[in-house]
Amino acid sequence: MTNHPQASNDATGALGTLAAAPAAELEKTLLEICSSPRWAAAVAAARPWSDRDALLAANAAAMAALTVQDLNDAMAGHARIGRPKAGDAISEREQAGVQGVDTALLDELHQANAAYEAKFGHVFLICATGRTAATMLASLRERYPNDAATEAEIVRGELRKINDIRINRLLDESA
Repeated sequence: MTNHPQASNDATGALGTLAAAPAAELEKTLLEICSSPRWAAAVAAARPWSDRDALLAANAAAMAALTVQDLNDAMAGHARIGRPKAGDAISEREQAGVQGVDTALLDELHQANAAYEAKFGHVFLICATGRTAATMLASLRERYPNDAATEAEIVRGELRKINDIRINRLLDESA
């Protein structure tokens, strides 16, 4: 699944430019999508991608191969839910659901985040695109009872979704 309503299988244009980028430039671009160096190396190693779906499949394969430490590297690039990085358009766009939210709800979200971080040792990660603050808080509370192994697999899936969205946006904006 591409998570993109109008996925193009055109290997020219933005996808071709990305695939032909020098290694250092490609690494920089990929690390903006996901801050795990192992993920970026695995996706880069899969090039050239025949089409958008092949690039998204490279994302899925790279995510599946990440260790817990690699997942931690990937999560390090994400802002806390409810606190988008100021001046970071990606963070602000992805967490648009918390903008203008009632202060009491944001306080609940911050408290739940703190409890989650204390338990798991990392930020609560969820694909926030299209979600409201209330639904993210509900997901956080739902996931809090998980054990570390279960949560790591959920995080892996959420990261894959986030990466798919970022890859699709990169290809669409560069076209």
